[in-house]
Amino acid sequence: MNELLGNRRAIAMLVGPALVIYTAVMLVPVFWSAGYSLTTGNAITGYHLTGLANIRRLFSDPNVRTALWFTLRYAVVLTVGQVLFGYLLALFYVFVLKRASAVIRTLIFFPVVLPTVAVALMFQNLFAVAPVNGPVNSFLSFIGYHPVDWFGTAGHAFWIIIIMDIWRSMGFYAVLLYAGLVDIPDSTIEAARIDGANGLRLVRHIVVPLSFPVLLSSIIFSINGTLKVFDSILALTNGGPGNTSTPLTLYMFNTSFSYGEYGYGAAIALLLTIICLVVTLALYRWSRTGGQEVA
Repeated sequence: MNELLGNRRAIAMLVGPALVIYTAVMLVPVFWSAGYSLTTGNAITGYHLTGLANIRRLFSDPNVRTALWFTLRYAVVLTVGQVLFGYLLALFYVFVLKRASAVIRTLIFFPVVLPTVAVALMFQNLFAVAPVNGPVNSFLSFIGYHPVDWFGTAGHAFWIIIIMDIWRSMGFYAVLLYAGLVDIPDSTIEAARIDGANGLRLVRHIVVPLSFPVLLSSIIFSINGTLKVFDSILALTNGGPGNTSTPLTLYMFNTSFSYGEYGYGAAIALLLTIICLVVTLALYRWSRTGGQEVA
């Protein structure tokens, strides 16, 4: 093994093809898009170099501020919801259901594989107010409340998006975190119980620290996915009402492909890339400082 790792030609042969594919698929488009952010125009009229004009426009565009605020708020709330419910489910699988959890895990995981459009249509019908009340508004009418236009106000629409995305994704995080929990040795759990650690004390002082690496990976995976949300919001609200539920990804898509401003759309994409990079680096830094104290 040492001879293999010390052979530069062997390393190049093993790593080279994957590195070339990764560069072609991931890195080249990133730098290509960054180059477009310095231009204006489109494929029909041609591209003209404008320097940092698109970058400066980001700081004065109220739609960017609205989309950025929604994106950050959505990412934080949904990440907390996904990881929290996923972790609670994983604890339920390990410490309550134990070996009988296979069927429950499968049922809760099932929404993950459903098409996003199908899930969005289901939630639209659940919370429908016109032309026919959905089950939620029918229940409100039954108990004496007026039906609510759930998609007509920004606050209601935001929480429906959150509920839908937590419902369809918590099964994935439950399985991911379950894989980390089952790696905790039974002897460690039993020793902690003998020492008097039960319930919340067991979870707080034994389970969470020992499962912290997979928990951190879940948080990073979730925050990066939620910052780049697109399909679920497009299918459920299309960014409405108005633009109050429009994330940066959807605003970038509309700017580039609906209005033909590819340069400005690339600038929005560059902003989102920088945010994802900063958040990921901040989480890694936290894990190496304050995170170690938790663990």
